[in-house]
Amino acid sequence: MTRTRKREEGFTLIELMVVIVIIGILTTVVVINVLPDVDRAAQTRAKADIASLETALTSYRADHMALPSTAQGLAALKSAPTDLANPERYRPGGYVSRLPNDPWGRPYQYASPGRHGLFDVWSMGPDGQSGPGAEADDIGNWNL
Repeated sequence: MTRTRKREEGFTLIELMVVIVIIGILTTVVVINVLPDVDRAAQTRAKADIASLETALTSYRADHMALPSTAQGLAALKSAPTDLANPERYRPGGYVSRLPNDPWGRPYQYASPGRHGLFDVWSMGPDGQSGPGAEADDIGNWNL
């Protein structure tokens, strides 16, 4: 009398390991190809925001014959500063509907007069630092 062995259904350990390795390889390839695009997209967004703020500052200057001071900052584009010489010239609703944060969640920086021109608008970049040596990844209106 021969006994027939009933084959059990399911996957073997080797089959599961092969699938896991293939998924790991595919994940690595996707991550390597997508991460640089995420950084590039953040830089592109920062440049677009800075260009928009630059346009708003130019409009502010045309209306008031002066730029907001560094102390007034970019907030002067959203609501009228209290020390405006001619507050009736301030546009109803301001020059921007909202002040965006940079792609890394920090506010954009502003200086007037700037080191690179009449005014500087910049993001401190992914490292969040500005100043000697740390400004290598800064994105500003001087390098658009």
